[in-house]
Amino acid sequence: MVLPYPPRHAFYNGKLQSAASTSSFQSIDPSTAQPLANIHTTTHAAVDSAIASAQAAFQAWSATPPIERARILHKAATILRSRNDELAKVETHDTGKPFSETSTVDIVTGADVLEYFAYLVGGGGLNGETIQLRPNAWVYTTKNALGVCAGIGAWNYPIQIALWKSAPCLAAGNTMVYKPSEFTPLHSTLLADIYTEAGVPPGVFNVVQGGGEVGAYLTKHAGIAKVSFTGQVSTGLKVAGSAAGGMKYVTMELGGKSACLILPDADIDQAVDGAMMANFFSTGQVCTNGTRVFVPEGMKAEFEKRLLDKIQNIRPGDVFDMKTNFGPLVSKQHYEKVLSYIKHGIEVDKAKLLYGGLDKPKWLQGHEKKEYQEGYWVQPVIFTDCRDDMRVVQEEIFGPVMSILTYSSVDEVVSRANDTNVGLAAGVFTKDLNLAHQVIARLEAGITWVNSWGESPAEMSVGGWKLSGIGVENGKRGLEAWVRNKSTLVDMAGEVATVFAKL
Repeated sequence: MVLPYPPRHAFYNGKLQSAASTSSFQSIDPSTAQPLANIHTTTHAAVDSAIASAQAAFQAWSATPPIERARILHKAATILRSRNDELAKVETHDTGKPFSETSTVDIVTGADVLEYFAYLVGGGGLNGETIQLRPNAWVYTTKNALGVCAGIGAWNYPIQIALWKSAPCLAAGNTMVYKPSEFTPLHSTLLADIYTEAGVPPGVFNVVQGGGEVGAYLTKHAGIAKVSFTGQVSTGLKVAGSAAGGMKYVTMELGGKSACLILPDADIDQAVDGAMMANFFSTGQVCTNGTRVFVPEGMKAEFEKRLLDKIQNIRPGDVFDMKTNFGPLVSKQHYEKVLSYIKHGIEVDKAKLLYGGLDKPKWLQGHEKKEYQEGYWVQPVIFTDCRDDMRVVQEEIFGPVMSILTYSSVDEVVSRANDTNVGLAAGVFTKDLNLAHQVIARLEAGITWVNSWGESPAEMSVGGWKLSGIGVENGKRGLEAWVRNKSTLVDMAGEVATVFAKL
């Protein structure tokens, strides 16, 4: 069977390594459940070789002046933008996300981050501090690259997350061994090719392929100085524990169960639009989704009426039709997981089903593309009259499932919003900006929005609280996560102060 895409292999020493595996699996198109490409699992020996390649390249790359690294990364960003639609097509096939989304978000925002860090290091972002202690003594600090870093990608924003990790890593002078998710790996070697075309030297950016076993071997490897991981909390705890055992630096961007607070004075149309973006964008497969929607008791009826009106604007369909704004779930495994949560919400939690259900979207009936019938399509789902103790309210579903909860006071809703062991994101909708700032200050989450949801520009450092993560990505603080500090005290007094002088 001839597949739509060529096989994916490991990439190190500046080239594809077709002999670096002994087994393979297939990447699947979520919209049709049809195979896209054969993915060759990287052996442990080949992972060792990829790390050795990165180690060999580190000394020269870290010694390259930041402005020269910046020029190379700028060129890579330019190439990414010039190939936007081509790469977006790959992302749509691999993730199932509509082309209307991948062509305007995924590559664009990844290139923005690459460009941001190129500008940052090119403009002195790696400069240290100089402090005069006394007339004849100074302290200066330097920011030094860490070494070989491991990047473990996620399946929901494959190339964007690969760039969120590799851009600051490479800009700071590190080298990287990157493992994409086994569910969405097609972008990985395309990005390696783009870096190579831009002038990134062999060994600076490397790729290994495979599932969790490959990732575990990579992250515990003695040659790795830092692990940057994006994924679910349970896996992140294992990765962080393994990294801590080797005293490695870590950045963990994990899951959440974020609260979307509609305050009593909010514009109801803006609130509904925000809640829909916080639940149904990217078919709900976004870690920062605000799936716990808190609505004032007196606003509930009107909020739900407007929500049911606007939900008609969700348009599943041909993923390459620019009018389509809602795709399938990423994999059969995830499809079954999300359906099990919906079923639990209906049958066990006894939440009121306001919209959607277990059936596939009606548009599939009679659609001219019969292959879509086998895809991992679900309906957007809205549960209402929810309680805080329901499983669908407490656990991250990572699908298009909204839970509506009511409250009677601001103090009450803040307390309930914080009653969770995760704290990735939160947001409020209100016309009262003083109240907005007061509520935001009390919410236990690392990423917050006021009258908006989901935007994470390159300039904005983002990271979770509680079990939602360690460290931040992007922004100026995002660069600090990829360097280690060295402080040096220089005494020019001409003598050494000592307690061992002759009396």
